Amino acid sequence: MAVPTPAPGGAVPEGEALGLLETHGLVAAIEAVDAMLKAADVRLLRQQRTVPAMITHVVTGETAAVQAAVDAGAAAAARVGKVAGVLVIPRPADGLLSLFGSAPASAPGSGGQPTETDDDYDDQTVRDLRQLARDRDDESFQGRVISKATKDELVAFLRESDR
Repeated sequence: MAVPTPAPGGAVPEGEALGLLETHGLVAAIEAVDAMLKAADVRLLRQQRTVPAMITHVVTGETAAVQAAVDAGAAAAARVGKVAGVLVIPRPADGLLSLFGSAPASAPGSGGQPTETDDDYDDQTVRDLRQLARDRDDESFQGRVISKATKDELVAFLRESDR
């Protein structure tokens, strides 16, 4: 069976549903995606990291399949971590998918784990940026330097350390 691809402009193919499952933590993310893809004939469109450790998984397919996949993913994720939200939208409005950008899904645990991009850093709070900077373990950017850094300085440091 051929899998329809999203229409240009961020539309979900006609007659298909959009399923979203937001998990907290990488283990819950892997478990959720594995369960969703095994439970029903759905396609993983993308995964988006919303805040540190929160990952939203977006799937599409027939409404019943998407509902079954999201239910299975939520149950699996809840066994090993936390589920922050679940949503199935039958026949979503045109352009709704464009809210998620155009990057493809990356499989968790395959080296393609969702990470912050340059745009994501700009959307983060200073508190979150400071935590990300502390997690880098860079001796030149620690302690009070991080505490006193401005948002622009934190973003510049994180972008540089990503290279």
